[in-house]
Amino acid sequence: MTSTPGLSFGALVHRWRDRLSPVDAGLPRSARRRAPGLRREELAQLVGLSVDYVLRLEQGRANRPSAQVVAAIGRALQLSRAERDQLYVAAGLLPPRDGLVSRHVPPSVQRLTARLGDFPIAVFAADWTLVWWNPVWTALHGDPGELPVSERNLARAVFGAGPARAALRPSWSETGEGVFAAAVVADLREAASRYPGDEQLRALVARLRGESADFERYWATGESVRHLADRKTVRHPEIGDVTLDCDVLLVPDADLRVVTYTAAEGSADAGRLDLLRVVGGQPVTSAS
Repeated sequence: MTSTPGLSFGALVHRWRDRLSPVDAGLPRSARRRAPGLRREELAQLVGLSVDYVLRLEQGRANRPSAQVVAAIGRALQLSRAERDQLYVAAGLLPPRDGLVSRHVPPSVQRLTARLGDFPIAVFAADWTLVWWNPVWTALHGDPGELPVSERNLARAVFGAGPARAALRPSWSETGEGVFAAAVVADLREAASRYPGDEQLRALVARLRGESADFERYWATGESVRHLADRKTVRHPEIGDVTLDCDVLLVPDADLRVVTYTAAEGSADAGRLDLLRVVGGQPVTSAS
């Protein structure tokens, strides 16, 4: 993908919206489309904005979008890093600096995850900030979009004392909860060593160390703990307990983690996943 110099923010959004296949964005294939790209309504759904606001952005009547909105639009449109930076500049903002934890999800990762929409999938940054999730993830774990942006973080859900922790549905692991919790802390420690200038990451660690004795204990050990293949049971408020295989897949070049839940074909839990897909009939989401 190449950048397009000289265009306004709205013109860039319109051009890149026209370029993106709805299938690659995780939307259902439709035979009743006159244009190959995303409709304005679909982009609004993906980003979590009103259609009117997207229209005003494209027409130049809303010309000062926030950094969070620009980031969400960039992810939804599956922009390259160069294109993402161009979108920031067109909005009058500085692009994210190198040396900080990246929330950028490469187009190839978005296409892959969007086409695996039968299973709960989410993408996390190096500091375990949630940056992308699909409808079945929402159906299984609840809607992350209802949380404040600062609370969309797995470490906050496991160890924090805020809305993320309160929204966490009861679950348990075959390997024991301590193994996964220790691995999350080890990930944050490694991220802190790779991104020493990231103030948001430092603030996250400091807050968790102050709120959670368990986090402080794991942090103080300094152990490096690997993520193991696991089976987790989640207690869903409507369909009961769902036991699924949980895997954490690394995307080294982008420093991302893709978390997937699957069930063996024909199993009772595969049937419960089918029910979850009915519950979770919302569009794929890009975290704002």
